Amino acid sequence: MSMAEYKGKVKNIQDTPFGYTLSVIGGKWKMVIMYLLAENQPVRFNDLKRQIGAITFKTLSSQLKELEADGMVTRKEYPQVPPKVEYSLTDKAETLLPVLEGLCEWGTKNQNRG
Repeated sequence: MSMAEYKGKVKNIQDTPFGYTLSVIGGKWKMVIMYLLAENQPVRFNDLKRQIGAITFKTLSSQLKELEADGMVTRKEYPQVPPKVEYSLTDKAETLLPVLEGLCEWGTKNQNRG
C-alpha cells in the first residue's frame, strides 16, 4: 500500500500502515537503538548506553522493552554473576534496515545544505 491510497481517507493516523510503523519505531530513541544494533549486534545494555550517551538507564530499558514487545529486538540473558544481557535485532526488524539506510542516504545528501 502506498500513501496515495490513503489520500483524503485518513481519519486517524494510527489506523494506517504508516501509523503502525510510527508506533513501533517512533520516538526519540528507538531508531537510534535499532541503528546501533544493526551496526554491531549483539550488544550489551551498558555498551548501548555508552554509545548513545544522553539516554538515561530507565529510558533505555523502557525503549528496549517496547521494541522487544513489538518483536523488533531479542533479549538474551545469561545466568551469571554479574548478570549479562545482550540485545539483537529480530528478522522483523531487519526488514526495516533498508528504510534506515534510506534515511542515512537522505542525511548524507542534505546534511550540509541550507
